Amino acid sequence: MIVDKIKKRSPSAKNKNVNIDIPVGKWAKCDNCKEIIYKDVLKQNLSICPNCGHYFRLHINKRLELIIDKGTYKRFDLDIETTNPLELDDYPKKLNKLREKTGLSEAVACGTGKINGEKVVICIMDSGFLMGSMGVVVGEKITYSIEQAIERKLPLIIFCTSGGARMQEGIISLMQMAKTTSALTKLAKARLLYISVLTDPTYGGVTASFASLGDIILAEPGAMIGFAGQRVISQTIGQSLPEGFQTAEFLLEHGFIDKIVERKDLKNTIYKLIQFHKVDEEGKK
Repeated sequence: MIVDKIKKRSPSAKNKNVNIDIPVGKWAKCDNCKEIIYKDVLKQNLSICPNCGHYFRLHINKRLELIIDKGTYKRFDLDIETTNPLELDDYPKKLNKLREKTGLSEAVACGTGKINGEKVVICIMDSGFLMGSMGVVVGEKITYSIEQAIERKLPLIIFCTSGGARMQEGIISLMQMAKTTSALTKLAKARLLYISVLTDPTYGGVTASFASLGDIILAEPGAMIGFAGQRVISQTIGQSLPEGFQTAEFLLEHGFIDKIVERKDLKNTIYKLIQFHKVDEEGKK
């Protein structure tokens, strides 16, 4: 048979001894266009896909580099340990693994810093830590930051990203919605500016509390924002939902957010808003 006469090609001596050096961990895949991108190119483009414009999610440290003046950030020294109220076996193990992987102690970092010279209190959430879920520690850190903004008479900036409340902590995680909302009421009474920046994704209890209560609500392009997922809502109300439902663009059109701002413009936009709302010593704008 003709098949029997076909022989496998044996590797030549030249190819056999070649060492192929392919760097590991140097590439990233875009979730939108599926393009493989060199990470250095992605970093230079502010973690935005150069092929389709898709926004990659940012680590807290990268977000700080983009927003806060170099050398001005001071993290609040809060010694708060995450508890395990439901006594779940896997929860502490999962937290420890995430801390090693991300270099973060929790899903939010809070402190003070300067934006083009203007001092602010800033909180930045990270979806890489249990999808930015809001447990007791996250809720307490956000609340403490709001109280510090009141005490120091500073604008408050929160970069939100979350999958919702942290159900591993049960009803106590849901209580953080009321706690943060109550603290923001005091901030409003003190006539201090609060800017909420919604990034991808912002869902659940975070959307239902402090994320939606900003004096000004900004969003990054293409960010998914909502309370429950689209499929859950569709099944609940028994209706099909509009195309692009829960995107930042859809929500801007329907008045839920004030402005969509490209990543490269966020720092200057926030700075201009702070300048515009600056209050003089007599409390007059």
